[in-house]
Amino acid sequence: MPGLDPAPPAHGDASRAAGYEIERELRDALAGGDRPVRIAGVDEVGRGAWAGPVVVCAAMTDLTAPPVLRGRGDRTVALTDSKLLTAAHRASFAEVLPGWLAGHAIGASAPEEIDEVGMTEALRRAAVRALEALPHPPDVVILDGKHDFLRRPWRVRCEIKADQRSVTVAAASVLAKVHRDGLMADLEHEHPGYGFADSAGYPSPVHQRALEESGPTPHHRLSWSYLDDLPRWRHLKKHRDPLAGEGQLSLL
Repeated sequence: MPGLDPAPPAHGDASRAAGYEIERELRDALAGGDRPVRIAGVDEVGRGAWAGPVVVCAAMTDLTAPPVLRGRGDRTVALTDSKLLTAAHRASFAEVLPGWLAGHAIGASAPEEIDEVGMTEALRRAAVRALEALPHPPDVVILDGKHDFLRRPWRVRCEIKADQRSVTVAAASVLAKVHRDGLMADLEHEHPGYGFADSAGYPSPVHQRALEESGPTPHHRLSWSYLDDLPRWRHLKKHRDPLAGEGQLSLL
């Protein structure tokens, strides 16, 4: 099948470039219909943050070679897990990936929803929003990790380090990261002093000091355990009541 294998990675990037091994295996296993198998890669960002939404991107390719960036000299930079790329390379990929992908979409769950239903359900909802916004429903979804938080009716393939091994998941990883980082940078103007532009809502000394002095913003997750370490603001913590059913909150 022409275009199935990605272009050779850059000098020194061979161990980092995402490929199509997982997609190829799924395509061969599910082939036989009247159209090509549609495969979506899904990745999330923001799961462990104290503030901001959890963001999920779903991405689909036509299994052609992914774009590469020009590096220094004759080097190029291959598409891979967003955490292995510099911020500048992530931003550059985020500019070219939408025009190359067969489809992509972003879904999110806000802090209030995370507090209400818990992270697993909030993550599932964000992923479903992204998948349902794709131009065509996928036949199978590749999830990074070993836990299927999507469940039925989605057909799911869980793969550890899929963001380093799968082109579609790597693309989703980059787009989710750049999208959420942009959202958090915008919040820096609204709430200066919390370091949102640098930490993206994750724990940091600057973030911790701002919480101790000024308390959580409307964008903080109030069911998170960091509030246990802030006596002045501990009364704001929200607790899900296990006897009241999922989605019910009590303010203690």
